Amino acid sequence: QVQLVESGGGLVQAGGSLRLSCAASGSIISINAMGWYRQAPGKQRELVAGITRGGSTNYADSVKGRFTISRDNANNTVYLRMNSLKPEDTADYYCNIQGWSPSTFSRYPFNAWGQGTLVTVSS
Repeated sequence: QVQLVESGGGLVQAGGSLRLSCAASGSIISINAMGWYRQAPGKQRELVAGITRGGSTNYADSVKGRFTISRDNANNTVYLRMNSLKPEDTADYYCNIQGWSPSTFSRYPFNAWGQGTLVTVSS
């Protein structure tokens, strides 16, 4: 099995910054896509940012120019640097990691989620 541990959420004033981290451990052969999602109260979970194994990134329009996703392949970790935070960024943030785990004779894909970390931006 694959476990994800998130850290870095908290309370920050508007205009401030936070960095989220998500480390994967367990039965991992390789990791492909990594991403961050968020879910605000009463809203659906949405993709915030994603990054491929090769380093290509994509962002939600609402965070472009303010958030930066990065990854450390050696340590199976993904980061989300959030600058110029706004009250509308307040949400639970979840990391998502997809890759391959070993099986007896081959491998199988996994799609793992972090436990969520709360980011609260005050005005």
